[in-house]
Amino acid sequence: MPSVLPDGEPVPDDGALPRHALDGAAGRPLGFYLHVPYCATRCGYCDFNTYTAGELRGSGGVLASRENYADILAEEVRLARKVLGDDPRPVETVFVGGGTPTLLPAADLGRMLAVIRDEFGLADGAEVTTEANPESVDPRYLDELRASGFNRISFGMQSARQHVLRVLDRSHTPGRPEACVAEARAAGFEHVNLDLIYGTPGESDEDWRASLRAALGAGPDHISAYALIVEEGTQLARRIRRGEVPMTDDDVHADRYLIAEEMLSAAGFAWYEVSNWATSERGRCHHNELYWRGADWWGAGPGAHSHIGGVRWWNVKHPGAYAQALSEGRSPGAGREVLTAEDRRVERILLELRLADGCPRDLLTPVGDRAAARAVRDGLLDPGAYETGRAVLTLRGRLLADAVVRDLVD
Repeated sequence: MPSVLPDGEPVPDDGALPRHALDGAAGRPLGFYLHVPYCATRCGYCDFNTYTAGELRGSGGVLASRENYADILAEEVRLARKVLGDDPRPVETVFVGGGTPTLLPAADLGRMLAVIRDEFGLADGAEVTTEANPESVDPRYLDELRASGFNRISFGMQSARQHVLRVLDRSHTPGRPEACVAEARAAGFEHVNLDLIYGTPGESDEDWRASLRAALGAGPDHISAYALIVEEGTQLARRIRRGEVPMTDDDVHADRYLIAEEMLSAAGFAWYEVSNWATSERGRCHHNELYWRGADWWGAGPGAHSHIGGVRWWNVKHPGAYAQALSEGRSPGAGREVLTAEDRRVERILLELRLADGCPRDLLTPVGDRAAARAVRDGLLDPGAYETGRAVLTLRGRLLADAVVRDLVD
């Protein structure tokens, strides 16, 4: 969850949604995102809404600690049930992110899932994911997670090279992320993801290839590969500004992306979103597909964002303020916006264009469609897909996805 919240109109104390938000809800999937804001240490590149124990000490108000967090978050899930009323949809995806969710006991993650099951029910075959730091789990912990209903897990590997991890302020025992994949498989997890980051200052092409080889050798069915974004206010941004580490450029990012596409596709992975590859459709992260396709999800936890039927809102950032609101029977929402038809059209282009099946051409204005025709001529959009009514990025287009999107939304 980003650390900076947008402005917006106030959220009612009871969290009530405009009546139209649930129109047609039965035809849309419903998911839950559960944000766990705790980390053992702060990574130098991280701009998410996370807190170490020291940062929360003495914050005043209602205490929101690891020990009582599962109970606090359960109150927001119950609030969601009240707000959504008699909405009959079972939950199709649950994603627990952070922070480091696995700093909590496995039993607490299980209780957070159980309250969703009790209040809403889980759809048959529901995807239930948690993120995990490789050093925060062991075989027993993974067994407990699996027994409580989790069936997908995502490990933050980032890199196989220790000098790269040091720049990111990550500390893994060498080989630990790969071992986690085997332990998760032994616990019965069918779907396992490894998250990688490329473009870290000091990383070479060979370092990146070594990370990809290590990730592939571990045997996950999903790999995410993200270009490092240096966010203002982070320790890494300060180090770069002081000249302690170099900044990589867009050309380096493009080269690393091409390496990833080459190695992952050769190993049987197919891209389905610009930064995500899976060995099968079942192996995709279906929760993230809710985001990319504009479906409905409720985000519970400090700073979490939600979207239901064209209404988007976000919670207060600080765990103490979040817990205080819920203890007083109030929504923890900090602000919200009701999206216009034009907002939703633009967002569909922004998000769906990143997917392997692209976005429908009928979302484009005449100006945007002319830009799409130019992108076809420039090799950025697939000509065959364009002729059949869709805008689909080519490999070259994926390298320039942000620029293509800017042209198409005009």
